[in-house]
Amino acid sequence: MLTTDIDWWPAPAKLNLMLRVVGRRPDGYHLLQTVFRFVDYGDRIAFRIRSDGVVRRPLGNAAVPESEDLMVRAARLLQRQAGCSLGADISLVKNIPMGGGLGGGSSDAATVLVALNRLWQVDYSLEKLAELGLHLGADVPVFVRGQAAWAEGVGELLTPLRMPPAWYLVVVPDCHVSTADVFNDPQLTRNAPRTTIRDFLAGSQVNDCLPVVLNHYPEVAAAVRWLESFAPARLTGTGGAVFAEFAGEAEAQQVLRQVPDLYKAFVARGLDSSPLLERVAGRNLYPETSSGG
Repeated sequence: MLTTDIDWWPAPAKLNLMLRVVGRRPDGYHLLQTVFRFVDYGDRIAFRIRSDGVVRRPLGNAAVPESEDLMVRAARLLQRQAGCSLGADISLVKNIPMGGGLGGGSSDAATVLVALNRLWQVDYSLEKLAELGLHLGADVPVFVRGQAAWAEGVGELLTPLRMPPAWYLVVVPDCHVSTADVFNDPQLTRNAPRTTIRDFLAGSQVNDCLPVVLNHYPEVAAAVRWLESFAPARLTGTGGAVFAEFAGEAEAQQVLRQVPDLYKAFVARGLDSSPLLERVAGRNLYPETSSGG
């Protein structure tokens, strides 16, 4: 039985502005240093609360079985932990490309945790929700906490950052990069020297996954070469999306208009506070005018 009207929440994309692989734990997880920054572009998730305890996904990614969907898993995890008798219909409008290193699945899961925490009146702290999110994926806590951050460990040890204003052109080749394959590749650097926040802010923005991705995914290599003709091109996460930073929106939009038709692309503003936190505070979501192609 349904109990409420539909309630829409944002699930923003993220960029990794740098990524170093500095070691490996005994359990096989890689130790990272990275910088997460949100952008005002992403998915949208609708919730309709149910009184019968059922969690369903009426609209979502048909390629992912409902039982394996991170949104559904997040809802059921919160439901179990909180002993909540309510349920929800969860519907996804997908804008973030899959396999692009833009954090779509993790962001969707985080939004489900934060939104249902409010809609079900569970009233867990963000810290508690971040702890739950870590069971779903290493990137989920940063989306829950909603602050641009320097991250270490497997990505869960977070130090909030404030960065200068910037606009990004994100170019997405038509290929799905496997994070598991990248991290299992014998060519991946796994003992990079540790860096610091000061080094990053001074311009050290290496992504150790880039050589592996360029070697195995010619589509990404071609996108990097194209974007490099306008500005320094970087890889987000393990890819395959690549991006360039611009000081203003007009400059980024000008390059967007020249993106070849074989790529998806969008322009977005860098954010130090997530649109999800803005939604919790009752402020505006990311604008409907975010540009895509």
